Amino acid sequence: MNLLLKNIFLPLAEFPLEIDVEIRQQVTAIFGPSGAGKTSLLDLIAGLRQARSALIQLEDQVLTDTATHTNIPTRHRHIGYVPQDLALFPHLSVRQNLLYGRNGATDSLFGYERVTKVLEIGTLVERRVTHLSGGEKQRVALARALLTSPKILLLDEPLANLDSVLKSRILPFLARIRDEFHVPMIYVTHDWAELQALCSEVLVMERGRIIRRDNVVKMSMPP
Repeated sequence: MNLLLKNIFLPLAEFPLEIDVEIRQQVTAIFGPSGAGKTSLLDLIAGLRQARSALIQLEDQVLTDTATHTNIPTRHRHIGYVPQDLALFPHLSVRQNLLYGRNGATDSLFGYERVTKVLEIGTLVERRVTHLSGGEKQRVALARALLTSPKILLLDEPLANLDSVLKSRILPFLARIRDEFHVPMIYVTHDWAELQALCSEVLVMERGRIIRRDNVVKMSMPP
């Protein structure tokens, strides 16, 4: 995986987001306190926000280049995004949520049957989202992102709203996504245990900037 984030400049309320980094690992954590700009960075990658200046390139596809006025629409970026609020539709069934936004293409790796089996949600598909537990909603949101056949998954603190018991149940599913689908992930968190369990490298953010980059295996304590 190769994700280039170059000349990123986005004014935020208290400081600007300023990023220059190239990401090559399968699962990279963006680690830092609340308000550091982590979600804003994911929004830029997904095309949900526009920077004052930016070059964003995933593999050989330029997604954003303000210098040439290039801006690929979000729906054409082939990016799976699981935001903090999960963005599930409460008036729809699980099945309808899963199929929402699919482009109709068949992909054996990200097929409906395979995704629902890996995330163990086959028995939930006829339920309304409002009738799911927090952990079930999380798995449905992950499945919906995978069903878009993404080139990369953006996960914005996916376990932040779960208690420690539910976190311990969902982490293995995230590991299965990493190991069975081999889809690259950018994993935003401020939880050190999640980072150690899933990620191979960490980018530490403070006030809109990456202040440190490390191999997770070599780190013995939180940055």
